[in-house]
Amino acid sequence: MIKKRIFYIRRIAILVYIIAIILLLLGFTDRMSFKPGGVLLMAALFPIGVMCHEKLQGYIFTAWVLMCASVAMFYPQAFIEWGGFRLELMIIPLTQIIMFGMGTTLNISDFTRIVKSPLPVFLGVLMQFCMMPIIAYFVGELFGFDGEIAAGIILIGSVSGGVASNVMVYLAKGNVPLSVTMTFASTMVAPLTTPFLMSFFAGTYVAIDPVQMMLSIFNMIIVPLVAGLVVHEILYSKESWARSSHKLMLIAAGFSALLLLLVWVGGEMLGSIHGGVILGSGLIAIVTLTKLVLNNLFKISNNWMDRLLPLISMIAICTIITVIIAQTHDVLMSVGITLLLAAIVHNGLGYFLGFWGSRFFGRVFGSLAYRFGLREENESMINEAESRTIAIEVGMQNGGMATGLAIDVLQSHVAALAPNLFGTWMNISGSMLANYWAQRPIEYSEGEEIKDNAVISSDKVAKEKII
Repeated sequence: MIKKRIFYIRRIAILVYIIAIILLLLGFTDRMSFKPGGVLLMAALFPIGVMCHEKLQGYIFTAWVLMCASVAMFYPQAFIEWGGFRLELMIIPLTQIIMFGMGTTLNISDFTRIVKSPLPVFLGVLMQFCMMPIIAYFVGELFGFDGEIAAGIILIGSVSGGVASNVMVYLAKGNVPLSVTMTFASTMVAPLTTPFLMSFFAGTYVAIDPVQMMLSIFNMIIVPLVAGLVVHEILYSKESWARSSHKLMLIAAGFSALLLLLVWVGGEMLGSIHGGVILGSGLIAIVTLTKLVLNNLFKISNNWMDRLLPLISMIAICTIITVIIAQTHDVLMSVGITLLLAAIVHNGLGYFLGFWGSRFFGRVFGSLAYRFGLREENESMINEAESRTIAIEVGMQNGGMATGLAIDVLQSHVAALAPNLFGTWMNISGSMLANYWAQRPIEYSEGEEIKDNAVISSDKVAKEKII
């Protein structure tokens, strides 16, 4: 009886979100006259319907993104200012929180993995920063964009890999440790590569200050990432100090004192990275105190962080999308379809070239290694799981980072529109590609299978730490 009820609930859920999609499409094309509230109700039912269906649960985040975008499209004025506070001011702190969450998923093995298996990491990061900016430039030219919109397209192509890629790689049965390492590596080189690429490709569209952009990346990306690394050690280290209440109290007190000092002296001490250090110090102090309370008083393990941060990151991403769409509503209405097509082309080429480029170069390097006697067999140095990982890492950029740079450095909501829309589409396409690959198991030779089983085993542990 219970199974039968669940069956009917899922069928009703399917009907609900199909109706929601139809109404939303009719609303955006003005082929049906109705109040926006009706469409918003159906948009709200859409993620609920997805959550109720077992096979579509991999698209839950995508459903919430679509709902938030729909709300911002119909009620843009509601997300511009609240009580005199301009909501756009939340974009940079939210981006910092997302990067802090990414840092908490990293540990020292992510550094050593680059040394142990450099080729997939090097190849993926190289393709990301070489192909995606060039594709972005020509996509902007192809669709006739110029000025701030063209600069925004190049910006999203010039930033590091997105944090959501780690989730997509897990769903796609790729190599999660490689994904985390590639995201980390591309993020760490972004302060140098992104300003250079923007100056080279977008300098004719808008004024670019490479030094200011580099400092903004440090403040918005690197400093919160390092703070997350510190928190990871505090939460998960097996050393005695990480279990000592007295030492944890000293750590919390130290970072609290640093926070108060930075607030007191203002921005004079650290300059452009002042805000990032303030946020990072505060988060480290809060997490340390929370660990003290939960572990000692309530005997709760540290996995509360693994459950909380993905939710916070999802809320942050949805909030950024909502605010930017609301801020650029009029521009989006005029170029939205064309810009969406540009996003599809840019993102699709990233997936395609990332996958097949890694397959090609893996075979080339494997043949060279065999010819020079470095390998016993003439086989590819990159397997399919690694190629899936590289494809997703190359195709999915850090939309939050690009949006934050557009607001902080370019001082342009219009420039932020392309990263925001591209980022929204990447989450949709990434979940679609991941679920497609998830239905197609990878076939390995006997040696590769043993190797990959070890990767899958580590993935099960890594799943709990992915953002």
